[in-house]
Amino acid sequence: MPSIKPSKLFIRSYQVGFGDCFLLTFRYPAAAGTFDDRHVLIDCGSTGMPKKVGARLPAVAKAIAQDCGNKLTAVIATHRHADHINGFATSASGKGPGDILRALKTELVLQPWTEDPKVAKDARSPALRAVGSSKAFGPAKFVAGLNGMHEFAALILQDVKRLGRALPARTAAQLNFLGEENLANLAAVKNLMTMGKKNEYLSYKNRTALARLLPGVKIRVLGPPTPRQYPEIEKQRSKDNAEFWHIMGAAASHLTSPGGIAPFAARFAETSRSAAVRWFIPRITAAHAEQRLELVRILDDAMNNTSLILLFQIGKMKFLFPGDAQIENWNYALKDAPDAAANRARLAKTDFYKVGHHGSLNATPKTLWNLFARKGPETKSDRLRTAVSTMAGKHGSSSRQTEVPRRPLVDELEKNSNFFTTQTLKKRQLSEQFEFDDF
Repeated sequence: MPSIKPSKLFIRSYQVGFGDCFLLTFRYPAAAGTFDDRHVLIDCGSTGMPKKVGARLPAVAKAIAQDCGNKLTAVIATHRHADHINGFATSASGKGPGDILRALKTELVLQPWTEDPKVAKDARSPALRAVGSSKAFGPAKFVAGLNGMHEFAALILQDVKRLGRALPARTAAQLNFLGEENLANLAAVKNLMTMGKKNEYLSYKNRTALARLLPGVKIRVLGPPTPRQYPEIEKQRSKDNAEFWHIMGAAASHLTSPGGIAPFAARFAETSRSAAVRWFIPRITAAHAEQRLELVRILDDAMNNTSLILLFQIGKMKFLFPGDAQIENWNYALKDAPDAAANRARLAKTDFYKVGHHGSLNATPKTLWNLFARKGPETKSDRLRTAVSTMAGKHGSSSRQTEVPRRPLVDELEKNSNFFTTQTLKKRQLSEQFEFDDF
């Protein structure tokens, strides 16, 4: 039997270019100097590898299998974006990365509540209604909106292919990237539903069976909230001087979509035509290429707000993995939840922070960054450690001050934390490992 808590934690970050893939190994002392290692994989996906890097997702999956001894305690898929889950996709040949990961005898698969097939089943109906009420509400309506976004992304990709060279090269490249990022990734989704012995679909403050599989490890689910917990999760904010790492151009505020998500500004709205017509056909057939790009950027942000936010604690040390969670998701945990003050107190003592959304402008709110008590100069003995999995030039643009990773944020991370980025990995280096044992 393992001791009451791990003696070491190893965090391994894999080279997946623009994507996330982290393996957490919790080491428990066992008999006669041996160890009982428990392995948790957090995401596996990519939407582009750096040039001259030989590793691809099957190679990464094989490395994960070797590093975990062909046994995963748990898989955590923080949200449905391709750069977080397409490494779980299987192939007809049986040699896809998802086939390799599926063979690792996973005990538990954790995903956000939006992936629960029971909710998705309800969401296929026009609306979920309370008994005796004609008003649509709740989770099914929200999930229906997310599914509509996938359909929109597919239409965007068709449009890019149809227009071909008529689009500016930069715009076409970003439309391709964001369109592929927001596709449903059905092979990966189906694999995640069945690859573990048990599945959990989590929202704010849920308890998880992962705590029983990792003795001595406290796990807090700080996001995402459901629309019932926090209606603001259905809206997207484009501008926040206090929280973002720059001031975005006015792109969006609030507009209700057919599925219940409200990411678009009022200038995109029409009332004279049906919802399907005014949301899809005019946008595909008539909108300028930059307008299409603006729309799909907003959809991308909406999906990020379904991301799991997990805080692991071993003894006095805390490890924060927020996926791609953005401002609305964070605002509930930090400001609007009934226990937000307790959350802030816990997060202040974070020892390791997996930088949100590959270092984007709005996934590390300044409220969160300012909380971190362990950030500071290199002389600080318990200095905050941060890690980002990213690739420059893939997402956003410097001219719009939306490049990922965002330079002002990276400057701050480099100045006030022990910062690691996968961009520093050497050619063909598959991963980097960090060790913690001062619990």
